[in-house]
Amino acid sequence: MGLPERAMTNRTGAMLIAAALVCSSQAVFVSPSQAQSSGNGVSNFFGNIFSGPKSGPASAATPGPDGGPPPWSGEDGASGHPLMTASAIREAAANFDQCVASMWPDAARRNISQQSFQRFTAGLEPDLRIMDLMDSQPEFTKAIWDYLDILVNDNRLAKGREILAKYKPQFDAAEKTYGVDRFVIASIWGIESNYSTMMGNRNVLQSTATLACIGRRQKYFKDEFLSALEILHRGDLRPEQMRGSWAGAFGPTQFMPTAFKRHAVDADGDGRRDVVDNAADLIASTANNLKKDGWQTGQSWGFEVVLPQGFNYMLADRAKAMTIGQWQQLGLKRAGDQPFPQAADKAYLLAPAGAEGPGFLMLQNFRVIMKYNPAEAYALAIGHFADRLRGGAPFVQSWPRQERVLSRAERLELQQLLAQRGFYRGTPDGQFGGETRQALRGFQASIGAPADGFASSDVLERLRGR
Repeated sequence: MGLPERAMTNRTGAMLIAAALVCSSQAVFVSPSQAQSSGNGVSNFFGNIFSGPKSGPASAATPGPDGGPPPWSGEDGASGHPLMTASAIREAAANFDQCVASMWPDAARRNISQQSFQRFTAGLEPDLRIMDLMDSQPEFTKAIWDYLDILVNDNRLAKGREILAKYKPQFDAAEKTYGVDRFVIASIWGIESNYSTMMGNRNVLQSTATLACIGRRQKYFKDEFLSALEILHRGDLRPEQMRGSWAGAFGPTQFMPTAFKRHAVDADGDGRRDVVDNAADLIASTANNLKKDGWQTGQSWGFEVVLPQGFNYMLADRAKAMTIGQWQQLGLKRAGDQPFPQAADKAYLLAPAGAEGPGFLMLQNFRVIMKYNPAEAYALAIGHFADRLRGGAPFVQSWPRQERVLSRAERLELQQLLAQRGFYRGTPDGQFGGETRQALRGFQASIGAPADGFASSDVLERLRGR
């Protein structure tokens, strides 16, 4: 994710946190658009760990005078959007009170009382630091194997098993009602918030109000702000419970306010849908989310596979799904010499580290996880973590850990060189997506290399003509 707009439907902002995560070739990073699509604990966590030094306003950020969060840099946003210029931000901030007040008629149409509206909006001030977070661009990234190492570790697995045992009745009930694998729910809980220890501490109403009135995604966040008001007016959550990421995601599995409205359920019948402090509601609501997104009961998310020599990596494409049986006819085998459960299941091939790393056949449930957070790296981490929680082994094949991840300047140069050779037709921006991957494949095929779309330093050197 450059992500499509649909990436913003569930979580704004995995890591993803506040952001969705990108798996572009081998790199995982949080892009400005992702920073709105998941808005979850994972995103905040990895925004700090993976980004390293940032270009643009975020690089100059220092703590505030009271030791709290740094103030807004006062600089133009890196996206170049006209609503993200410093002057536009200042002008919108000066009109913040009027902007919030202007949303009262919309709130009334949602049956929010004037008393609730005045109570919950009284004293709201814009959090302009969010403008820097919204438009920050990572200079450095982490490889997907480093990302998986951090997320799927022994400590988190141990905590996950404790959670599964502690809330067994709640997991039993949710699994029976929704048919969603408990290990996937526990995995999302663990990866989104490290089991409720990293949920974010920003006021959700303040964050969504800021974004509804200032910046480049006002229409989207107006709906989130009004939905947050609905939650408070209805009494599902108390104001102090609605604290989360800068983009407005809250709770252990990081619900955006609109996602809460669609999926939250009162599992224990106490009259409140409490996805923050009530384990029954949290587990059932997360399961309901996945079920409504198309979860297939009893099916895995996917399988690690071994690819044959000389494999055509142009087939590693989300749009080129085939049955497991058809993949087997092309020479793919399940890692560890295990059999595939159903040869008729349709899957697409993912090769996140190119020809030098493992491949994965992704089933329908992998696509469902990507609806929760639209990044392949995130979904792979969720699926693998769930397998480990149920007693599965680590991945069989090794990653190309000798490869270094390209810096943003190198990514930009790679796109420019691909454009000069006629392979890339987009606007070079240093952010890798499907278009860059296809351009890389075209160049690799032209020089007789495996067309895996893997952005290695060697490919960059070949493009440089060295």
